[in-house]
Amino acid sequence: MFEAPLLERVTEAERCSGRVPSPQLAEIYLAIEILDIKKLDPKRLYVNRPSTLIVMEDEVDRLVAAWRRERPDLDVEPLEVLSRVSRLARHLDRARRLAFSEHQLEPWEFDVLTSLRRAGAPYQLSPGQLLTQTLVTSGTMTNRIDRLTKKGLVERLPDPSDRRGVLVRLTPEGRDRADEALAGLLAQERAILAQLSRAQRGELAALLRRLTAPFDNIPG
Repeated sequence: MFEAPLLERVTEAERCSGRVPSPQLAEIYLAIEILDIKKLDPKRLYVNRPSTLIVMEDEVDRLVAAWRRERPDLDVEPLEVLSRVSRLARHLDRARRLAFSEHQLEPWEFDVLTSLRRAGAPYQLSPGQLLTQTLVTSGTMTNRIDRLTKKGLVERLPDPSDRRGVLVRLTPEGRDRADEALAGLLAQERAILAQLSRAQRGELAALLRRLTAPFDNIPG
């Protein structure tokens, strides 16, 4: 739990910015290490704009400063963006695992179940379609379908369009588990993005799309 004096300092900074997180939101920040209350130095907190919760020097600032000092001959500007993307990805992975564990799911189980859920009623796909969506090998997918079948979350059915083929369908329990885990994940992701306004989130999404689109459109 928070240490009272430190919490008061953080809360005061948040009041100045016009945004105060709920205790539940603060707990999520701690769980995914967005805030480490014991390491917070009030001297490093400053207010940027009303839509900002807390703006503070981060580890990437220190990393970039060190490289600029040690290697002034190099342009280390890419680190300012991509090192933060990498660190944020690790925080997101922790948040995903926390959300899924509350519903007794592994990340790969969530990926398969939600691929079927997104397909719409009757929530079924061929193993090949699942391969395309989850980017794993056929052997790995077969093993995953077997394990999910044993847990009662999916079932195999004959493919009426291919006598040798099968379809994988969500069971009612699998659909419920996917829906519940998705709601939990979105709560975690909203916490990560809470410091950004809706407009800022839109701008960030557009910029990230420009970076990811070329990779998503590479054949194979």
